[in-house]
Amino acid sequence: MTAGPAALAQAVRVGDRRALARGITLVESTRPDHREQAEELLRILLPYAGRAVRVGVSGTPGVGKSTLIEALGLLVLDRGHRLAVLAIDPSSARSGGSILGDKTRMAELARRDEAFIRPSPAGETLGGVARRTREALVLCEAAGADVVFVETVGVGQSETAVAAMTDLFLLLVAPGGGDELQGIKRGIMELADVVAVNKADGDLLPAANRAVAAYRGALQLMTPRHRDLPGVALPVSSVEGTGLDGLWDELLRRRSHLEAHGELAAMRAGQARDWMWTEVREGLIDRTRHIAGDLAAQMERAVGAGHVLPHVAAARILEHVLRDPRADR
Repeated sequence: MTAGPAALAQAVRVGDRRALARGITLVESTRPDHREQAEELLRILLPYAGRAVRVGVSGTPGVGKSTLIEALGLLVLDRGHRLAVLAIDPSSARSGGSILGDKTRMAELARRDEAFIRPSPAGETLGGVARRTREALVLCEAAGADVVFVETVGVGQSETAVAAMTDLFLLLVAPGGGDELQGIKRGIMELADVVAVNKADGDLLPAANRAVAAYRGALQLMTPRHRDLPGVALPVSSVEGTGLDGLWDELLRRRSHLEAHGELAAMRAGQARDWMWTEVREGLIDRTRHIAGDLAAQMERAVGAGHVLPHVAAARILEHVLRDPRADR
């Protein structure tokens, strides 16, 4: 990190992709000196962010999220947009690094100058998104991206965290009809603006059409995420490229509706407040681990051995932290 925050911010603003990558690396760093620089970088760039169409993309592993994002991303670029893809990969339990590599899975998109792809490890953060994804999103927008896709690890109970930082939520599913429908949590379905049934081609086309009908019926029974905007289900094929124009047009139509009715601004304000409290929670956990130190390790061993109840161990750790003079600083 040789360049200072001001110089780095200037390079990001003119669309320097290497500077953008360095900036995201900086905000992802946990070093205290890097955190100070990252906060200054974000302070400078925040006024230039917030104008992009933010789309969260989720789906079960193997459904073809990366293939769909590449195909849809190329369409978006051909329509004159600048795209950023924040692809959150599963993390190695040992090294914390990404297991997958979206730049290799989106090779054609990665070659386009108007596209920026950033794989980041999810680490220990719940919700299928990296802890600093929101900050990376701000940097991408300040660098000129007017469309941002946030691809998450997969569908799970905590996966809906992506909805707390995007305008629209795209749920990608496979042609499975009722069986696939039963495997997806109702809460995730209620968050979905669009359910895209992928692989709607070849021998799978009849099954895909049946799945679309099943999802449309299910969505009619659910409370929509946005008022007057019930979720829709559409068939798409990432391989053949069919249905992608309709999918993108539907996403844009919904984004325009939210903006015209003042819902977008209200939602963004709520997301900013959620971001603040997320940082409070994460910061408290970090500080607790730092202050508790040996006691935390001792309590972990005792809980693991069944000698102490988890809630009792937690109370002891919190009592220790609150008594420590460092907690006041």
